[in-house]
Amino acid sequence: MITIEQLKDIQERTESLHKYLDIENKRIEVEEEELRTQAPGFWDDAKAAEEQMKKVKDIRKWIDDYEAVKNATEELTLAVEFYKDEMVTEEEVDNDYNTALDLIEKLELRNMLRNEADSMDCVLKINSGAGGTESQDWAQMLMRMYQRWAEAHNYKVRISNYQEGDDAGIKTVTMEIEGDSAYGYLKGENGVHRLVRVSPFNAQGKRMTSFASVFVTPLVDDTIDVVIDKNKISWDLFRSSGAGGQNVNKVETGVRLRYQYVDPDTGEEEEILIENTETRKQLENRQNALRLLRSQLYDRALQKRMAEQQKIEAGKKKIEWGSQIRSYVFDDRRVKDHRTQYQTSDVGGVMDGKIDGFIKAYLMEFAANPI
Repeated sequence: MITIEQLKDIQERTESLHKYLDIENKRIEVEEEELRTQAPGFWDDAKAAEEQMKKVKDIRKWIDDYEAVKNATEELTLAVEFYKDEMVTEEEVDNDYNTALDLIEKLELRNMLRNEADSMDCVLKINSGAGGTESQDWAQMLMRMYQRWAEAHNYKVRISNYQEGDDAGIKTVTMEIEGDSAYGYLKGENGVHRLVRVSPFNAQGKRMTSFASVFVTPLVDDTIDVVIDKNKISWDLFRSSGAGGQNVNKVETGVRLRYQYVDPDTGEEEEILIENTETRKQLENRQNALRLLRSQLYDRALQKRMAEQQKIEAGKKKIEWGSQIRSYVFDDRRVKDHRTQYQTSDVGGVMDGKIDGFIKAYLMEFAANPI
């Protein structure tokens, strides 16, 4: 049975969310934005209309999610009163508490995502490290982990590039993950992931260490202005195959985009390489590759702004993008994040996509102010 202190905590956090989310102003705002959708000729400009409908939907979701929290808190408060009169069981009260707590924590977590790109979908790319089959198998395990996470959150996953490993696993995969604040939740997964286990690919049964890198960037749409110098683009074509190596094309539909990027601040040159084998049509793959290029260029500009913000915010912990962030030690049944020190013994659960604990710990420690 929950304590009075636990009930008060739920009630206070609900009140705080009402204040922080500015719910009353959001109610006024959504009414004003909905009125705009009723204007004559609203759908004459389909693109602008869709953007407006999305804006209304986003505001409405904040209100609906808060209402769900408020209702759950009220039900819990009533359940505690009914328990005193023996009208409900202790188990029913605890269930109402767990429901309210879960809704509150999810909304509190979402409230941390206030940066410009946090609300966007994302591109998540996994590359296997040195180590051959073992690291390629590890890369595929990470791919499955993120697919399961996305599935549990009702997000859509689309594979835009997939390259099989030599004997098992994958060399690289690029996934586009579409869902509410996908980038905001997954941005902390950016970095090197380390696996320690007794390798099934080692005849001596030795304990081995493998690495795979994860890159997460916002997936930009046409509303984001990104400048691309077409003179710096070149294309290669190749035959592509789907995941699993089936249905190999007899024509060159896979595209490889090369972009000669010049850092606007330092003048340093770098080649950005993007491969796309998403469809069996070369033109569509070219368009998809260009969309991914826009996302990468946007992300580079965003990271520079974040770096400048970190310099300004004295005492703020530095986020080391691209560094080793997490270790998965199968034999010791331990997964530990080296940035937040958050860890769990539920290795199987983590590999099945249960990484919300790591995501929440990261956001609580590193969530930045809007920039």
